[in-house]
Amino acid sequence: MRNTRRPLLLLALVGGLVAAACGGGSTSPSGPSAPATPTYSVTATVFYDQNANGQLDATEGVRVPGVTVAIGTGTGTSAAGTGLATVAGIAAGALSAVVRTDSLPAYFQAPTAPIPVQVPGTTDVRIPLTLPIGGNNANLYLGLGDSITFGDGSSDGKGYGLKLQALLGAHFGRADVRLRGRQGDTSGETAEVTRRTLRDYDPAYTLILLGTNDWHDQTCQKAPSDCFTIDALRSIVEDVKDWDSLPVLATIIPANPARAPAGRNAWYDEMNARIKGLAQQQQVTLADLNADFKATGNLASLFADDVHPNDAGYQVLAQGWFKAITRARSAAASSSPRFGFHF
Repeated sequence: MRNTRRPLLLLALVGGLVAAACGGGSTSPSGPSAPATPTYSVTATVFYDQNANGQLDATEGVRVPGVTVAIGTGTGTSAAGTGLATVAGIAAGALSAVVRTDSLPAYFQAPTAPIPVQVPGTTDVRIPLTLPIGGNNANLYLGLGDSITFGDGSSDGKGYGLKLQALLGAHFGRADVRLRGRQGDTSGETAEVTRRTLRDYDPAYTLILLGTNDWHDQTCQKAPSDCFTIDALRSIVEDVKDWDSLPVLATIIPANPARAPAGRNAWYDEMNARIKGLAQQQQVTLADLNADFKATGNLASLFADDVHPNDAGYQVLAQGWFKAITRARSAAASSSPRFGFHF
């Protein structure tokens, strides 16, 4: 029998030498890995600086949620109620805290200068936001309108007032909602008393919902383009601006489709297109309450009669106002460019 062990051993030896020459069998260890760069966290408090002194005073209890804070390469978003944002992943250095203006709610203004942050070292910063309301009452929201604003149809007679106040209070930490609705008023009639009403309240915000009763005017029914509604609303908005109050202009809510005369809701739709154009022209925040009602999918269930909401309808109104007041500028701009940024 032939001995085959020797050729096999030779082949194994040659294969090993070839592998070594090609580097395939190298097991030499790689160099040591670089140490990770340390990062840090900073807590930011985003607050409404009512007296615009740049300091968080004991009497300033409003916090502004949903605001994006950036420090170096780190970002965080302020929380509802507390206004606290945790900004993590910050590298060491002499940095600045800034807010992204597209994350601010309508009318809020960012600090005019960056806030210095030394990392490591600084563990928390306070970021003051202001509102251009002159000497008006901070955190006071005034509803201006007709019998819908008055609260007709609601079980407690208070309409959307307390409902909106609860939403805003939970969000910002403080809010006072007052309603001044004149039953039966057209937009033209309210325009005549707007300044007198503003003088009575000096509100930070004025929530304008008018036009439901304008439909009864025969000139308006025949030709919406000849109707007084837009001129009256323009006058109201301009008066509110001149008073250093912040206007929020609403579209007219639908009438109860189970009881509305033919053509009434179509008239509202046509007028609402003009109201949206007015809001864009005046660069004021729009509350599309008509769309909010339609989005529920069951209009008839939201009314106590032909035009006045019931409690469920007033909850939709409150949520619509809340959405318009609190939404970020980027969200507002995505649906209606230029709304709610400045006067």
